[in-house]
Amino acid sequence: MGIFTERLRERAEPAYAKFMAGILPTVDKRTILGVRAPVMRGLVREVRGTPEAEAFLKELPHKYYDENALHAWLITEEKDFSVCLARVREFLPFVDNWGICDGLMPAVFKKHTAELRDQACAWARSSEPYVCRYGLGVLMWFFLDEAFEPEFMELAAAVKSDEYYVKMMVAWYFAEALVRQKDAALAVIEGRRLERWTHNKAIQKAVESRRVPPELKAYLKTLRIPR
Repeated sequence: MGIFTERLRERAEPAYAKFMAGILPTVDKRTILGVRAPVMRGLVREVRGTPEAEAFLKELPHKYYDENALHAWLITEEKDFSVCLARVREFLPFVDNWGICDGLMPAVFKKHTAELRDQACAWARSSEPYVCRYGLGVLMWFFLDEAFEPEFMELAAAVKSDEYYVKMMVAWYFAEALVRQKDAALAVIEGRRLERWTHNKAIQKAVESRRVPPELKAYLKTLRIPR
């Protein structure tokens, strides 16, 4: 049993565990305890910075999804960039689902994009599905504004994978880029540089976004690639 397993079990809800199992199809449902995010947040506040938490962060691999979620939440609370990056590197090989992957986005990364740049690109080029997805997510969340470079979009466009959760992240990246770096992203879409499924999914997600203006949505619909 892990250091915090019993505390997580005490806070778990079977009905919520069932719900989570439905949206995390790649996770063994027997490993999902069912701790809600607000409750997890409270536990993080309770234990962060304690010797127990430090020991827990070394307690890899974890058995339960919720332990991995707690691990990710503790990392995202880390304010020291160097420590945070080291902990992400240590934890990332054990990430095997989109829920943990997408939740591992520390706020401190936004203040250190220059130091993070090369690592983010390396992650995005990885052949490991969730490392690749994570790298694309980092490029999406932290490198589509002031830190944007055309090379990052070229990297995202070049990702080719049969993995559903990688293809979905590429689509999400370009849907987001159509809001934050419209001209560069539109050039990729107009050039049909993504695989058909990913291309059409990016357009779908952009059309569903409230941040994309109606005229752009109408134009994007004309760019769909038919079967």
